Amino acid sequence: MGYLMLLVVRVVLCVYMFMMFHFACLSSSHLCHSQDSSALLHFKTQKYYYEYEYESEYEYECPHVYPKMSTWENGTDCCSWMGVTCHSVSGHVIGLDLSCGALVGNIHPNSTLFHLTHLQTLNLAFNFFNHSPLSSQFGRFVSLTHLNLSDCQFKGEIPSQISHLSKLQSLDLSFNYGLMWKETSWKRMLQNATALREIVLDETDMSSISLTPNPLSNWSFSFSLVTLSLGYTEIRGYLTSHILCLPNLYELKLDGNEDIQVHVPKLNCSTSLSFLDLSSCQSLGSQIPDSFSNLTQLTFLDLSDNGFNGSIPSLLSNLQHLTYLDLSFNAFTGSFPSFLSNLHHLVYLDLSLNTLSGKLPSSLFALTQLSSLDCSNNEIEGPLPDKVAFLNLTQLYLDGTIPEWALSLKSLRSLDLSNNRFRGHISEITSYSFEYLDLCNNELQGNFPESIFHLVNLTYLCLSSDNWSGIVHFPLFSKLQNLEYLHLSGCSSLLLKSETSVNHTFSNLWALQLLSSNITGWLEFSGKFPNLDYLKLYNNSLQEKVPEWIHGMDSLTYLNLSHNNFTLMDHFPWYRLQNLDLSFNSMADDISCFFCNATFLEIINLSHNKFTGTFPQCLANSSSPVDLDLQMNKLHGTLPDTFQDLTTLNLNGNQFEGLLPKSLSECSELVDLNLGNNQFEDTFPNWLQNLSKLEILVLRGNKLYGQIVNLKSENIFPSLIIFDISCNNFSGSLPKAYIQNFRAMKIVHDDVQSPLSYIEADWQVIHGTTEYDSSMVATIKRVSLPLTKIPRVFVIIDLSENKFEGEIPDDFGELHGLIGLNLSHNGLVGHIPHSLGNLTNLESLDLSSNMLSGDIPTELINLNFLEVLSLSQNQLVGPIPRGKQFDTFSNDSYEGNTGLCGFPLSIQCNNNVPLQQYPSSEAEDKFGFGWKPVAIGYACGVVLGIGLGFCVFSIGKPEWLVVLFGGKWTKRRSRGNRRRARTTLFQLLVVM
Repeated sequence: MGYLMLLVVRVVLCVYMFMMFHFACLSSSHLCHSQDSSALLHFKTQKYYYEYEYESEYEYECPHVYPKMSTWENGTDCCSWMGVTCHSVSGHVIGLDLSCGALVGNIHPNSTLFHLTHLQTLNLAFNFFNHSPLSSQFGRFVSLTHLNLSDCQFKGEIPSQISHLSKLQSLDLSFNYGLMWKETSWKRMLQNATALREIVLDETDMSSISLTPNPLSNWSFSFSLVTLSLGYTEIRGYLTSHILCLPNLYELKLDGNEDIQVHVPKLNCSTSLSFLDLSSCQSLGSQIPDSFSNLTQLTFLDLSDNGFNGSIPSLLSNLQHLTYLDLSFNAFTGSFPSFLSNLHHLVYLDLSLNTLSGKLPSSLFALTQLSSLDCSNNEIEGPLPDKVAFLNLTQLYLDGTIPEWALSLKSLRSLDLSNNRFRGHISEITSYSFEYLDLCNNELQGNFPESIFHLVNLTYLCLSSDNWSGIVHFPLFSKLQNLEYLHLSGCSSLLLKSETSVNHTFSNLWALQLLSSNITGWLEFSGKFPNLDYLKLYNNSLQEKVPEWIHGMDSLTYLNLSHNNFTLMDHFPWYRLQNLDLSFNSMADDISCFFCNATFLEIINLSHNKFTGTFPQCLANSSSPVDLDLQMNKLHGTLPDTFQDLTTLNLNGNQFEGLLPKSLSECSELVDLNLGNNQFEDTFPNWLQNLSKLEILVLRGNKLYGQIVNLKSENIFPSLIIFDISCNNFSGSLPKAYIQNFRAMKIVHDDVQSPLSYIEADWQVIHGTTEYDSSMVATIKRVSLPLTKIPRVFVIIDLSENKFEGEIPDDFGELHGLIGLNLSHNGLVGHIPHSLGNLTNLESLDLSSNMLSGDIPTELINLNFLEVLSLSQNQLVGPIPRGKQFDTFSNDSYEGNTGLCGFPLSIQCNNNVPLQQYPSSEAEDKFGFGWKPVAIGYACGVVLGIGLGFCVFSIGKPEWLVVLFGGKWTKRRSRGNRRRARTTLFQLLVVM
């Protein structure tokens, strides 16, 4: 009986287990909740996405972008779909990860995405949501613990409903450059989301937020905080001990916030902070705060680019756990700090861009973990540790030959000796661990060592010079199958053609630069570049049509074939090309439909060719081209009036006609507009005045006419620094309202204290070089001066050769940044304004061929940098001022003014007028020298003048002299003395 009962129990258990298994199978096969499945499928229909996988620009976050929603199919279980996570019991969707999902478009408030009210984690990072606003509907996800919308291109105010997410533990809205926090929304979020452990808001706008709100209770969430990352948010306030002493804070990033100050006199707490980034804050003071010595748990410390000076403080020796230390781009002086050798865990040390001197201490050799050392841009000498894996000694003015030990360190993986003065041959490389080798911009010569082709681990190789000899067989580089970047220049003979029938494949190469070399065998080259993204074949005298092997590169996004002799482009398969530079060739294609199959082109430079045809209508209709340079070609016809999003439009030197396209006023990002030297016939385009970013406006050499209306506005061309409307038929008075509102011209850019900057497009940077710069042909005193880059100190106004009348407004004297002013060949009357003496940066002043009267203002003597002066063909009277630059100008500057007298004219002034008018002693003190050096210079100048006169009459006008005094100026920057040097005759006289 007992046995029978046991058997029954077993049968019942088996039946029960079978039924449970059956129901489990049924429930698992239909796990997804039907409403959530429907919402996801509808969301899929609302989004646009690419149908293919491609490599992402976010290399570390998502190496590949893939349309995850393309795998979602109706009739299948949504819990099995890519990126979807469901609750194991209810079947509701609780997790959605569509990061790197190739999503494009807007997320509208009525999107079915917001029907997924059970979501706990949502990740939409690295998609493109079209600069649309961040919907308030995100506040419906009240169960969310993790929200990641990083780099989604949202913009506008962050909705206050974000504070409804009270369960949030992680919030990442970083790299949405247009997102802006209101103080009320920020405070409300801090009060409600008390469980937050991670806040990442880098490069959002927090300019209205203070880092140290009062009372501190507004930061009540902060006691659970582990990560606070607010880099480049423009947040302001003080970094205090209240933040540094948060009990669980591990990582703090405040880099790039210039209004952050440190107020930590003492640090009486046990801090857990391990990662601290305060780079590029600029307001931290001149010294590293002493209290930082108590941050003993730090493993990562970045204090670069803060202007710290003096010796590197010994307080850093207390930070014994440091593995990463960056003190670069400051003003530290003195010798290399020996106490750094006590930081035994250091792996990365960067002291570059300071003013340190002397030798590296031998105790540094004891840092056995150190694998990356950057001492570049200092005056530090060797010897060096023999176990370092990364060595950067660029721009140290090192000379001699490259030491053999640098090419034989067995552990060295990265060596950068670029931009020095190394000479001679490269010795054989005996270390095969190199992954990065940069020897560019030295004075090396001879042949490449054979051992280079044995460095099978190389991913980066730069070997530019001017004196490579022998034949360089390019196919040999295909042995380096890991190579991703290759830069060669200055080869006396670079043979592309293979000597065998083998087709060489460069499997991983993505960037190739072959510059200024004698390339041969390029038409017969048959190499394959399956992953090449960037190709630059600049200045190689290549001829005829673009070869087939270039046409076959469908992975290219950047192509530069400029400064060659190509005559034909033929039908190029544009595919993914984003940047095209064919400038300075001899191409004569008709470009009317040249780019109509170009989907992604954003930068197009076809300047200085012989292209024909009309302006491609498809370019004007497209929103893709941003920088367009077609200057100096043979294009004709009228321009379409459908322009959209341009940054640069340069059509100078063609044969365009008709009206100026008013659609340009809709291009809010326009920086450079050059329509000069065409046949446009229209009135002045005052509808461009509100383009707040426009820096260059050139309309010279057209048939423009009429008066320039003095509009009543305080926002007329606020950023303009080059204004050239010369050689037209404009009439009436000079545009006074414009002159008054040229705000950018009133700013003097100090290129002494800061590096010379150029007008450029913010685009792809390869090896530190911006790949598109604005260019123009500037005309100074009728001398054409081509500028391949336009410095921001190049501030000019040219209104010459028009029909302007009336007086010269005093307002010109407020444009302190001007270096060139040309009002010649008009009908201007009245006196030369004394206010022009305030333009102390002026280098060229041309007021010739007007009807100006009165005397020459003595205030003009103050123009120390004036090199070109023309006041000829006016009605000026009285003595010519004497002193400084005025003693350097010739008769040509004053001819045609019968009432002028004094040096350099042969007409002497009468006895009632002093022959020489020297500046007062006050002026001498202000400008640094008085009349005595001028007199000395003048005396020496007699000797020089006789010599130059003999030279001129013997051999004609020397070309160098014409160039020197015909309007061209130069600037020099020296390492020891960075004051601007001017090539003026006065300086030559004083030197003699």
